Amino acid sequence: MVDREKPGDSGKWFRFSRNRCFVLILIFTGMFLIYNIKIKEMAPDWNPKMWIQNQSADLWTLFKSQRQNASSAHPAANDNSTALLQTDNKTSAPEVNTETQNKTVPTTTVAYVSPAGSYLVEYPSDYHFIINEPQKCEKEKPFVVLMVPVAPNNRQHRDIIRNTWGSESPVLDKGVKLFFLLGLHTGTGEEQVQQQVLQESKEHHDLIQSNFVDCYKNLTIKTMVMLEWLTAHCSSASYAMKIDVDMFLNVHNLVSMLLKANKTNYMTGRVERGATVRRDPNSKWYLPPDIYAPSQYPRYALGLGYVLSLDLPKKLTEASRHVKAVYIEDVYLGLLMQHLGIPPTDPPSWDYFFLIPLVYNRCRFSMIIATTTHPNTDREQIWRDFKKPGPFCYSKKKYNMKKQC
Repeated sequence: MVDREKPGDSGKWFRFSRNRCFVLILIFTGMFLIYNIKIKEMAPDWNPKMWIQNQSADLWTLFKSQRQNASSAHPAANDNSTALLQTDNKTSAPEVNTETQNKTVPTTTVAYVSPAGSYLVEYPSDYHFIINEPQKCEKEKPFVVLMVPVAPNNRQHRDIIRNTWGSESPVLDKGVKLFFLLGLHTGTGEEQVQQQVLQESKEHHDLIQSNFVDCYKNLTIKTMVMLEWLTAHCSSASYAMKIDVDMFLNVHNLVSMLLKANKTNYMTGRVERGATVRRDPNSKWYLPPDIYAPSQYPRYALGLGYVLSLDLPKKLTEASRHVKAVYIEDVYLGLLMQHLGIPPTDPPSWDYFFLIPLVYNRCRFSMIIATTTHPNTDREQIWRDFKKPGPFCYSKKKYNMKKQC
């Protein structure tokens, strides 16, 4: 038996189809309106796929809101669903421009941002010394001066260095002198830290402090102030080494290398060639093209530890008046060296300087000059083992003889 339509069924079907068509029209209208939102005014990192996933629960409400006020809707990438919905019956607070915020707020929070911008620092400038040892270097006339940049509140690092490689002098009958370079501590405990630094200076007479703010973005200032100090107060030395606080330094090998080195226009360390300029704004070492246009840096010595002859500090500070001071300190020295036409020199052995921490081995450490160390390394224990009597290395032949006995 063939089913036939009952009287009145056709009207019901028509009403159902009309309702369905109306719903479809609303949906397509909503899609059209959403599509025509001024997407270009959204944050540049807006991700449509993620936005749809996050807002799926509110699409219908959003559609109704857009239909009421389509012309004024400017959703931002970081807004949540409630921020996207604006009601017409009350006055909203002024909208925060998150796009502008994302462009102006630096990716890394620092204690101080130079008025020159996030990528340039205030140098040259008239910095002066709060704590100084102006006569010590000239009187003792060391062969090499060890300059260690360190935060004012990091007494522990300074004591470790004083108890390890910083205590080595004389070495191969040559004088070695240690100084720590500090800026000003800011924030919590500022006065207390400064009082502790003053007391420490009275105890050890190896601190040099200047009046710049001590933070990562001011490392270039710290380095240039170091060069100023060397020029003014340590001209009688032959060489200086800038070395980070977390390093192991084989002072014997350092002096041995310098006894054969050039006495002028000399800089060495872990020399980088053809290093690519970081253009990713999220990178710690980002530099925009308007600050430095080339895609590669000139040759430069990595900041973990580099050596220079004492004629260079004055030349570098004079060159700084012609080269914009970028916040990446070792790169900046490379730019100054390029300006002077003096390329850094490779060390006699490629494995004298290590950026990646070496696992301690007494024999291996006897062959290097400097290496970074792991944060949890007991550097004082390593130093005691390194300085104990006896040969650093045993040949296989001697080892086999001992084994046979």
